[in-house]
Amino acid sequence: MSRSDRSASPFAEPTPRGRARDRHGRGVRSSVTGPYLPPLRTRISLFDMTIATTVDYLRGVWPDDLGDVRFEVAPGPSAAPTGIATGAGVERWAVDASARRIVFYRLPIQRLSRLHRNDEFHQRMIIESCVFRAIAELLGKDPWDLAPERFRHS
Repeated sequence: MSRSDRSASPFAEPTPRGRARDRHGRGVRSSVTGPYLPPLRTRISLFDMTIATTVDYLRGVWPDDLGDVRFEVAPGPSAAPTGIATGAGVERWAVDASARRIVFYRLPIQRLSRLHRNDEFHQRMIIESCVFRAIAELLGKDPWDLAPERFRHS
């Protein structure tokens, strides 16, 4: 029987198409962790974990200066900065020295940073560098001066 004869049968059921398509009769695909468990690692959880571990490290190095600072993560800046027309770009973080608060913007850091290799190691490096630069801006120091022993190779 040719393929066109089989599809022309009035008793044949239509083949389901689209998102609910059943692949080889095995059912619709689901996530590896199943429907009742959250994903093990997501980009958001990796971002939050990297921010938290870097902040904890720097709080250990500068406990007096960073003890009362609040660190927050937001998806992005609430309004476009006025410097975009002059080529300043999109903010990666915001420092409010009077309120002792730093807000990191997840989407600009993750999506607008140009990585030469897009793997987990380089993603963590760009996030850590943003944390170092934001804290250095708050403290009025150079980012390399925040943890000089960390970068010293002997």
